[in-house]
Amino acid sequence: MPIKEFNVIVTIENKSFINDPEGETIYRDLILKNKYNSIKSVRTAKVLKLIVDATNPKEAKVRVKKMCEELRIFNPVVSNCQINIISDK
Repeated sequence: MPIKEFNVIVTIENKSFINDPEGETIYRDLILKNKYNSIKSVRTAKVLKLIVDATNPKEAKVRVKKMCEELRIFNPVVSNCQINIISDK
């Protein structure tokens, strides 16, 4: 099978029971003060954009998941890590 490049997005977000001071500040000091009252909350996250060589999307996702776990890119006790393949090049 030929190797392709896959665009992968890794989103790391605190679990819902963990405070998000940055999100709370954005919500309180920007959104509410500027009268965007239909917005009810803000949670921040970190995003990694990767280009991965693999033979298929499943393999690309497995490689990225393994890397994130082995390198401790996120702390599984307090964070969720979501991996999405957005396209192949």
